[in-house]
Amino acid sequence: MNGADAIIKCLEAEGVTTVFGYPGVAICPFYNSILDSDIRTILIRTEQNAAHAASGMARITGKPGVCAVTSGPGATNVITGIATAFADSIPLVCITGQVNSELLGSDVFQEADITGAVESFVKYSYLVRDAKDIPKIFKEAFHIANTGRKGPVLIDVPIDIQNAPIDKFSYPSEINMRTYKPTVKGNMVQIKKVVKELEKAKKPLLCVGGGVLLSQAEGEIREFSKRYGVPVVSTMMGIGVMPTKDPLYFGMVGNNGKPYANKAIQDCDLLIMVGARVADRAVNQPEIITRNKVLVHIDVDPAEIGKNAGPTIPLVGDAKHIFADLMEQGITCECKAWLKELSENRISMAPKRNPNPDYVDPAAFITKLSEKMQDNAIYVADVGQNQIWSCAYHIVKNGRFMTSGGMGTMGYSIPAAMGAKLAAPDRQVIAVCGDGSFQMSMMELATMRQHNVPVKIIVIANKYLGMVRQYQHFTYKDHYSVVDLDGSPDLEKLVSAYDMKYLRLENMKKADAVIKEFLKDDKSVLLEVIVDPMDLV
Repeated sequence: MNGADAIIKCLEAEGVTTVFGYPGVAICPFYNSILDSDIRTILIRTEQNAAHAASGMARITGKPGVCAVTSGPGATNVITGIATAFADSIPLVCITGQVNSELLGSDVFQEADITGAVESFVKYSYLVRDAKDIPKIFKEAFHIANTGRKGPVLIDVPIDIQNAPIDKFSYPSEINMRTYKPTVKGNMVQIKKVVKELEKAKKPLLCVGGGVLLSQAEGEIREFSKRYGVPVVSTMMGIGVMPTKDPLYFGMVGNNGKPYANKAIQDCDLLIMVGARVADRAVNQPEIITRNKVLVHIDVDPAEIGKNAGPTIPLVGDAKHIFADLMEQGITCECKAWLKELSENRISMAPKRNPNPDYVDPAAFITKLSEKMQDNAIYVADVGQNQIWSCAYHIVKNGRFMTSGGMGTMGYSIPAAMGAKLAAPDRQVIAVCGDGSFQMSMMELATMRQHNVPVKIIVIANKYLGMVRQYQHFTYKDHYSVVDLDGSPDLEKLVSAYDMKYLRLENMKKADAVIKEFLKDDKSVLLEVIVDPMDLV
């Protein structure tokens, strides 16, 4: 056995089924050894998307996604995908090939200090110096990636280490890292303080973030909300914790959130933030969530608590465990008048649109699409106006809503949807992107075709980088700069080159029929939806 063989044994021991990547000489021993394994390899068309695809798989399975690329430009290309995963706390193990260890620091062909380059957006990184250390390093990497506040871990493996012989392989059965012991159980003294405040509150509110989904605590949050009648709002990354049409769910907060959700944040007297960073897109004025109210901040990462707003009650721990403990405390909570007020606000403050009838209304289209999608479908939104329309108008039933929230990485949706589809082949998976973000990952149509990954794609087309155009419209009074997508490909001709079905919708008259055709079977389809170039979110 050599080092590359040992890496494959480690992946098998961790239950890895799929590796996304792009080979090169420095990672060739790894890709040679993986041929003797049942682990499926997916040849992605650009390395950034290997991390996005691994992220999509991780978000559906709850286990670390894995990608493997070569040294130099292969490693530097994957950085954006790693940073995207780090911003959203997605567990990844990213393996990079490296030049011969004796040549490190010599600026040889395709050498890049990748562990140094990713330092600010990985949970941890390793440069393997001895093949005997591979089992221990991989055991630690998977543990770090998927515990505490989850995130990416990078392992850089020089080619000579991959080829080095190993006399005896033994994968650790458990790990005990003295300097890494994340808190899971919440402090019971703090939990009792939360109970006391809940029982006093007249206007309690839960604000849930992506951390709830990462801890797989949706069931506990729904049960807590239903049992005590506590209303819920979400950040962008928390969409899907509650079904959209649940009467206790009052929408997304933030700059692009529902007005009545933001008003709920302002008017509540007890705000429980769960698995949310209190970042600028969700709360651009932190004083709002501390003024005239009790703020409880629950997060598995102690560094996030108090970073942007000082909580009255800080509570470190995993949301699933904390809410299970809370529901054992015999809470008495009465807030029917508050729910009536919020329900009235939802009606009176509902956003109103005046769409151009000559085009597709993206709000009405996304709502119609959602209603016809399968109950457990996975909807992956890209970045830009399409993302904001998706957040506002997609109806989550018992499926998942996924997007790039913290980093806002264009081109995320198609590779992430591929990863999700490979993780859940029996579920409907739809990627929704703009015509700008589509062109950042359209090369992955080849990956979908080669590996038979039947993702459905919607391109909301307006011939602009819509979100930037909108910003320039308001900020620079229609003085547009570098946002015109003129020269974009004819999508019907493009997808025919990949033997993919093409549909087009130009207005709402045939929306029902086109959506039905789009969803009728589990095959790849690209639907181009033409929207008004001047439409605003």
